[in-house]
Amino acid sequence: MKKILIIDDDMYIGNMLDELLTREGYFTGRAYSGTEALLLLSREKPDLILLDLMLPGLSGEEILPELEGIPVIIMSAKTSVDDKVTLLLGGAADYITKPFDTKELLARIAVQLRSTAVTSAAHSLVFDDITVDTASHTVHVHGLPVRMTRTEYAILKLLMQNPSQVCTKSVILEHISEDTPDCTESSLKVHVSNMRKKLQDAGRKDYIESVWGIGFKMKEN
Repeated sequence: MKKILIIDDDMYIGNMLDELLTREGYFTGRAYSGTEALLLLSREKPDLILLDLMLPGLSGEEILPELEGIPVIIMSAKTSVDDKVTLLLGGAADYITKPFDTKELLARIAVQLRSTAVTSAAHSLVFDDITVDTASHTVHVHGLPVRMTRTEYAILKLLMQNPSQVCTKSVILEHISEDTPDCTESSLKVHVSNMRKKLQDAGRKDYIESVWGIGFKMKEN
């Protein structure tokens, strides 16, 4: 289920949105100020944000640059075209004017989540329990982040792009040399070993197979 964070200090509007979105099958979170919103976002990233502009403490305009990577729908009584253009160019995904029709808001939410899902799929490599996001250069096992060095990430990405093939040592070094010039044939085994251990610790099994004398591949069950 998708999670939507409602950032609005108006109790009536917040309660109405909470009830509406819950009824539609979304998880919801609430923040009543810009400062509280940033604190919540430091702990958990929602799939979409509904953002009011007139907030106590930090305003919606002030926190918008901090919400990069999350689709944001602005909810505001401001109707000026210049205001809308400035916010859309400043990072907002959409803008809906208060008061709004809830059917229109739900449609706009659905469009943003659908667009985000397509973009995420285009940037994801998945093998077994491992997901590599090539846009953010992050690795997750069972949904939990696994910290990789630049070289480890480059090797894993190459292996996951060719999951049924054995990647020879020379091919690995050739493909990752541009991103990780520090990796040599003598250090490649160490990098792979460290990467395998991190994945194994996270997933409680080995995901990489060594093909003696040749190279490495993803381990098929």
